[in-house]
Amino acid sequence: MAAYARVSCGSDAMLQSLSAQVSYYSAFIQKRRDWEYVGVYADEAETGTKDSRGEFQRMLADCRVGKVDIILTKSVSRFARNTVTLLETVRELKLYGVDVWFERENIKSLSGNGELMLTILASFAQEESRSASENVKWRIRKKFEKGEPNGMRLMYGFNVADGVVTVNEEQADVIRMIFSYYIGGMGSRLIANKLNSMNIPAYHGGPWNQGTIINIIQNEKMIGDSRLQKQFVTDHLSKKTVENTGQLPQYYVVGTHPAIVEKDVFEKAQIIMKERARDGSGKRDWTHPFRQKIVCSTCGGNYIRRAANYRTLWMCGTYAKYGKSHCNAKAIPEQVIMDAATKLLKLDEFDATAFRKNIKEIRAASDTLTFIFIDGREEICLWQYPQRRWTPEMRERMSRIKKAGCKKCPE
Repeated sequence: MAAYARVSCGSDAMLQSLSAQVSYYSAFIQKRRDWEYVGVYADEAETGTKDSRGEFQRMLADCRVGKVDIILTKSVSRFARNTVTLLETVRELKLYGVDVWFERENIKSLSGNGELMLTILASFAQEESRSASENVKWRIRKKFEKGEPNGMRLMYGFNVADGVVTVNEEQADVIRMIFSYYIGGMGSRLIANKLNSMNIPAYHGGPWNQGTIINIIQNEKMIGDSRLQKQFVTDHLSKKTVENTGQLPQYYVVGTHPAIVEKDVFEKAQIIMKERARDGSGKRDWTHPFRQKIVCSTCGGNYIRRAANYRTLWMCGTYAKYGKSHCNAKAIPEQVIMDAATKLLKLDEFDATAFRKNIKEIRAASDTLTFIFIDGREEICLWQYPQRRWTPEMRERMSRIKKAGCKKCPE
């Protein structure tokens, strides 16, 4: 004999209920001399619509090897709220000769009308679960419409205690450092590498990575605001959470909690992120004629497109990802490559179609670009950074700097 118990959330009241169920079944089974006690399988904070419950699966594994003959459970809804899961499980257990006794409904799965009754009752349980799920969703969305966040989960830079959000100053300093580096021209991968080299732990003590840096830079919570309903649950059975890309309305609420970075700093970072390695539509330009055409002569990696300080560059992917310690190849202004290709192809202006038709690859070095044609020919072009064009205003500002005797403008 074994028993199965489950509660769907981890509140103190529910955990006490689970403990009471375990104690009850342990005592109930062991009182009977004709029953051999196997144990109680108990899942904490697990929904009955999922069949991935740890203890539930362990119970099924024990049934498959003959350790269990009968399973006691409080009710159909405690065993499974999903009709399909319930029937599939009961039918599988039937193959092994395992009977499931549902106390509240007084049903035994191996009885003559057991499966019919279970089908009916499981349908009611599933509908009850759907109705409860819809009610919860409705309450949450009504709160969103009023601009009320549905609580704030723990995240890097903040502390959350009893519903009150405060700034974690130590982590906040790291976040401000990330924004400073990013606005200063450093990419997300390089920032992650730098933080790791400084032995600064990410959230939960793990290493930093590019995705974590991007998430921080894009997160409006860094300026004290909240965008509500970024994600939603697709249905009450799978409980799958997906990104809200327009399926449901979103609500932007200002000043829901303390800020870590200034709004102008945050907005500047968003502009840089949008411009960096992206075209005017805000999407990556996967059709760019230079993509996967430019190869680093130093390490053999492909060059990638990056936008910084209002100009577009092509830089070695190895350098962008790992830094100078792995490759010290120079970044090349996009216009320099376009001008060289235009000159070689004897065109009046750069033409992407003509480039693709004639050029197979470009090998980039510190001061040369080797164009390899489709027919096998090679042409080498020297390149250098374009000379800065000095405007009268720039000359006047530099004059003030020299007079002040420092390297930075006194303003």
